[in-house]
Amino acid sequence: MFDIGFSELLVIAVVALIVLGPERLPKAARFAGLWVRRARAQWYSVKDELERELASEELKRNLKDAQDALRDTEQRIRDSARETERQFEDVRQAAREDAKALRDDVESAITPPALARPPEVSPDPDPAVGVDEERTPIATTDTQHGLPASDAPAPDAGTTADLFPPKETR
Repeated sequence: MFDIGFSELLVIAVVALIVLGPERLPKAARFAGLWVRRARAQWYSVKDELERELASEELKRNLKDAQDALRDTEQRIRDSARETERQFEDVRQAAREDAKALRDDVESAITPPALARPPEVSPDPDPAVGVDEERTPIATTDTQHGLPASDAPAPDAGTTADLFPPKETR
């Protein structure tokens, strides 16, 4: 800061000794030392305060940068979650469509085309059965052999009247 060498200090000391004299020089030296100490203390105080302010500003800036980075990261996570959900829905829809196509393929392979269509109902009543007569279904068990109707031996071929006899009236 100040470029004072030994020779300048020696000149200042000789002038002070001549001006102040040997009696007041020690008091003046103590007084000058006190003011130099106070000036240094003040300088260090201001310097520390400036460093604290700079550190505080740096901390605030770092905190703001960290908050901005956190917001950006949160936004990227939200966008990524939305994109993942959209992709998941696309995959789910494609899987549903594939499952439906597979089910349709399996049903068409299992069901012959003639059975795939619902049976056509004729509007005319059966001519073999009268209008007032009701049909009675075949028994579910074969009474002759004691077996379920599906395991019973096939009856002799007959007419529909043999399969569905008319109900007796009293």
